Amino acid sequence: MSIWEALAVLAAGIGAGTINTIVGSGTLFTFPVLLAIGIPPVTANVSNTLGLVTGNISGAIGYRRELRGQRRRLLRLGGTALVGGLAGAVLLLTLPSEAFDAIVPVLIGLALVLVVLQPTLAKALARRREARGTTGTATDGGPALLAGLLLASVYGGYFGAAQGVLYLALMGLLLDEDLQRVNGIKNVLALVVNGVAAVFFLFVADFDWTAVLLIAAGSALGGQIGAKVGRGLPPVALRGVIVAVGVVAITQMLLR
Repeated sequence: MSIWEALAVLAAGIGAGTINTIVGSGTLFTFPVLLAIGIPPVTANVSNTLGLVTGNISGAIGYRRELRGQRRRLLRLGGTALVGGLAGAVLLLTLPSEAFDAIVPVLIGLALVLVVLQPTLAKALARRREARGTTGTATDGGPALLAGLLLASVYGGYFGAAQGVLYLALMGLLLDEDLQRVNGIKNVLALVVNGVAAVFFLFVADFDWTAVLLIAAGSALGGQIGAKVGRGLPPVALRGVIVAVGVVAITQMLLR
């Protein structure tokens, strides 16, 4: 790896750590750069997953204020993310990517629709719960949230681009929470998924360790930048960023 290639990977890591903390989809920064410098796709994917773990840690720490009082919820949702992330990592090394490549743009598109309509849908669901006398489901999302997060985590362990968009769409709709607090949960879930996938890959896959270290350094810095920027965004602006990133993700995947 030349010095210019190393700088490009480091810069991509900073960008990925920043956008992962705010929304997700940091893989769209790093993965194409790793491919461009000649790293094979599977090696690039697993190296990217391991490298981004430090950014996930950094982002979760940056959002620690929003995570206060959510320990029980984090344990419940984190367990689901752990199972899904491990399943996705196994699928990466056992299945061809064509099926996922076909369905992922559709999933991201649906997630963006949910993000845009989230305030309206959340109010409608709240009215329905009140009418049925089941307001308690607003606090944990019920089985629908667990099922959705499980599938999103399987995808996250497999590839992960726009994983955060899926998380934000699901939790924004099914949890009665401020969007910034939901974003804090998203950062922890992404850490769980990337972490379990990375540990699995350590035993069964080959890494480009130079790329791992560069992405790790860059994403750790980016995580702190993203926490400062993302926390300052009002809900409407945050939704706008989510939609913009999601559209870029769909476009890039369709053009691959």
